Amino acid sequence: MFLLRTHRLHPAFALGYGDLAGAAPGIAAWGLMTGVAMVKSGMSTLEALAMALMVFAGSSQLAAIPLLVAGAPIWVIVATAFCVNLRFVVFSAHLRAYVMHLPRWQRLVTGYLTADLTYVMFVKRYPQPATDAAGKAAQMAYLAGSSGLNWVSWMGATLLGIALANFIPGAWGLGFAGVLALVGILCSLASSRLRVIACGVAGAVAVAAYGLPLKLNILAAIAVAVGLCLALERHLAPAAVKAQA
Repeated sequence: MFLLRTHRLHPAFALGYGDLAGAAPGIAAWGLMTGVAMVKSGMSTLEALAMALMVFAGSSQLAAIPLLVAGAPIWVIVATAFCVNLRFVVFSAHLRAYVMHLPRWQRLVTGYLTADLTYVMFVKRYPQPATDAAGKAAQMAYLAGSSGLNWVSWMGATLLGIALANFIPGAWGLGFAGVLALVGILCSLASSRLRVIACGVAGAVAVAAYGLPLKLNILAAIAVAVGLCLALERHLAPAAVKAQA
């Protein structure tokens, strides 16, 4: 999608590129350490390259690597990656209204390229899908700009990590830079009381349920936070209506 000339020439493309630029170093550091981790886990260079290009999901890659090293059954590895990446089902459902005007191949490419930060920045910039052609073009150009830089930052650094795996010690902990980038975005999104509650509850549940297998603590955290906030929203809505009356 980001290779399309029409997107690259649109002013919103540069806007999306610029919004993602601040987080790009953190993404690159995370990708670098992911590349190093894949090679040091015993994967061949070809296997690491294939995983980097086809999976393109840092959290599921890092979750799958120790299972591959331990010789876990393939169903365990697949189930773990599936659970860790369930959040993308939510992303896809929300983005559906934004991309349904695109041809199928563009929707597939968009789904492949859209990551956590690009999704968050996109919906923050465009809370509602555009209804006119100009607005839709601007939204897709913005998403193309941020997704393109995100992909290049991650993939370039990952390939560099694969190439230099034997020269970069894991003790450097560069992957933590990626976590910091996500924390920065998270804090910027905590703009309402319900969002702060959701963040706090999800974090607490994720830590409390850390012992669950297959990274199910992440799924549990999402489920509890969403369920609680939906219940609170239903409870608070009548009070808000009454206050406006």
